Formats: sequence, structure tokens, C-alpha cells
Amino acid sequence: MALVLAVGLFVVVLVLIITQPRGLSIGWTALGGGILALVLGIVSWANVLDVVHIVWDATLTFVAVILISLILDAVGFFKWAALHMARFSRGHGIRLFLFLGILGALVAMFFANDGAALILTPIVYEQTKALKLNYKATLALIMVSGFIADTTSLPNPRHHGYNIVSADFFHLGFASFALRMVPVDVVSLAASLAVLFAVYHRSLPRSIDTAALEDPQSAILDIRVFRIAWVILGLLLVGYFASQILHWPVSVFAGTAAIALLLIARSSPAVNVTRVVKEAPWKIVVFSIGMYVVVFGLRNVGLTHLLSEVLSSLDRHGALAGIIGTGAVAAGLSCIMNNMPSVMINALAIHDVVGSAAMHTAMAYANVVGCDLGPKITPIGSLATLLWLSVLERRGIRISWGYYFRVGILMTVPVLLVTLGALWGWSLAIG
Repeated sequence: MALVLAVGLFVVVLVLIITQPRGLSIGWTALGGGILALVLGIVSWANVLDVVHIVWDATLTFVAVILISLILDAVGFFKWAALHMARFSRGHGIRLFLFLGILGALVAMFFANDGAALILTPIVYEQTKALKLNYKATLALIMVSGFIADTTSLPNPRHHGYNIVSADFFHLGFASFALRMVPVDVVSLAASLAVLFAVYHRSLPRSIDTAALEDPQSAILDIRVFRIAWVILGLLLVGYFASQILHWPVSVFAGTAAIALLLIARSSPAVNVTRVVKEAPWKIVVFSIGMYVVVFGLRNVGLTHLLSEVLSSLDRHGALAGIIGTGAVAAGLSCIMNNMPSVMINALAIHDVVGSAAMHTAMAYANVVGCDLGPKITPIGSLATLLWLSVLERRGIRISWGYYFRVGILMTVPVLLVTLGALWGWSLAIG
């Protein structure tokens, strides 16, 4: 009976989160699911406290990074960067494609990948209009900004909700995480650009007239905030390293940076601070706790233990099978049931695998890769993709779910395998 209740509740909550009937907030849905799990006896109050302990730092850090991203967007930071990349292409269409991909990777690395997709996409779209590109060329460049944002969000454990949860759950410090994942991320970027080019190279213009684009400096709406932001971002990066040395929560540093930037931006005519604070994803805080309480119910009825047995059997065939198998399982679950619950389900399963600490660590990184890349296979793989599709539709670019799935599976599977292979190889190299 408990098994039926736990699985049924999870399925209902997941469907409501993905479909959001009548604009139902994902936060209220997840909170309701968590409360029901408690009422039905699927989870205990001790489980709730466990969940809060696991996700509080991750969710607050994510909110802080989004606040920083929104302020930077308001003062023109991302548009300034995109215009520079377009200028650097010097009228060459393929070079523009490559530079926009690199920009997407940098934004995903230093900011949240959700922000990279949702902030950069409208900017790229406006540039394609200014360049008078046709629909096929526009679609190609739009797909670059959306796809790269997820496939290159691996190296920073503090700018992506799923990365943060994994890093906190397995006690992976910023420096250790970056050392393991930066080279892997470079491989993922190269593989992503290769498959994107293979799919869209015929749609890319051979030459473009960049003279129609604005001067990058004109994109900066408040030079004072723009300059101070660079200093704050530099200090935040130092804070990330300090968090591992001092064993302080990362949200302390990210939150301090966000508050400092908000206070500085209060007097800026370009930034509506009240609106920025309202637009921050506060519902993610409630969502994370509620959703992971529901996921804990699956653990309590033994489902994550079954998954841990599958992962253990893969690992018995060697490190390569363990890493690729774990990443493939994480990707498969993410594209079917969304990566928010998948990252925790896999983390709980990995925790129950009988083996060495080194094996758990390798599987933890593979879980990150799978949950970052796997969602690109289907539109429901991540909430950011659903929002991204909505942003495009409002601008007259409709990408059907069928088209997205066909392109998504064609591009994601080879990138996933190459990236997991790189993770295995680099793990062997550094021990």
C-alpha cells in the first residue's frame, strides 16, 4: 500500500509540475505533495529535516545567482557581451555560430544555466532580426543558445541547482568540483558545437553584415553598476574557493554578493530593484523542499534501493561501466521525469551503493553530467526548457515537441557519451 501511495503521489505531483494547469505554481504543487506525503505517512518529520539540511544551501545560492543575473541583464551586461561576440565574427556566419556557443558556455559556467538560456535567447533573437537572417538561420542560432546552456554547465557547482545539490550531498568542494569538471566541460562544449554544426550547418549564412548591429558600449545602461559588478563577481569567485577552505555555506558568499549588488543598483535608473526581487525564483525554495520530500517517499518504500542495486551491478563491470551507466540512468530519468527530482533520486541511490568513497564520488559526478545533459532529449526534461520554448513562441518561433525530441535525442546522446567518456578518462588521469 505504501508503495502505491508513494509512486502515485510522485506521478501526480510530477504531472502537475510539468503541465502547470491554470498557471498553478510549481512551488504550491510541490509543497502540497510534501504535506500529503507527511499526512499519508510516506515520510516523517525527520525526513523533512533531512531534506532541508540537504537543499537549503543549494536553493538559496541559486536564488542569489539569479538575482545577480537579473541585475546584470538590466544594466546590459549580457547584451554587451553578445554584441562583442557578434562583432568578433567579422561578418562570418560560422564564426558567429561558434562565438555565440562559447558565450553561452561562459554564461552557463559563471551564471545559472537557466539564466543563460532564458536571458541570452531573447538577445540572440534580437540580433538575428538586426542582421536580417532568415528563419532557418535564426532557428540554428537560437538552438545554440538553448542547447549549450545545459551541456556546458558542468564545472561550477554553485551556479546550477542540480550541481549544488550533488556537491552538498556528497561534500564536494568548489575547487575539487572545478578540477574534476572543467576539462570535462571543455570536451562537452567541443562535442556540443560539433553536433550542432552537423545538424544546422546548412542553415548558417556564410556571410553577415554586422554593421547593422549596435555598438556594444551602447548596450551598457549604467556604467557605474556595470564596473562595480565586475569587482563583485571577482570577489564572489574568491568566496567560492574560501567556502571550501572555511567550510562555510556557499549561500553566505552568494547571498552577500547579491545583496551588495542590489544595494548598489538601488539608485540606478536602469534597474527596478523591486521588480528584480519579485522576479527572483523564490518558488524554487518551496519547490525544492516539497519535491525532495516527495522523492524521499520513494526512498522509504525501497525504490531508490532497487536503483542502487542496478548501479552496483554496473560498477562491478569496472569504472567505465559504472560512470557511463550512472550517467545514462540519470539522463534517462531526467528526460522522462524532469531533472529536478532525478538528481535527488540518483543521489540517494548512489549513497546506498556498497563501495568505496572513490566510487561514490565518480558516480556523483556522472550523476551531475547525466542530469545536466539528459534533459535536452525531451521538452519536459527541465523547467527551463519549457520556459525557453514559451519565450520563443511569444517571438513567433514555434518549436514543436516532436521536432525538439527528434533533434534533442540526435544531439544529446553522442554528447552525453563523449562527455561521460571524458569524465572517466580525466578521473583516471587525476586519480
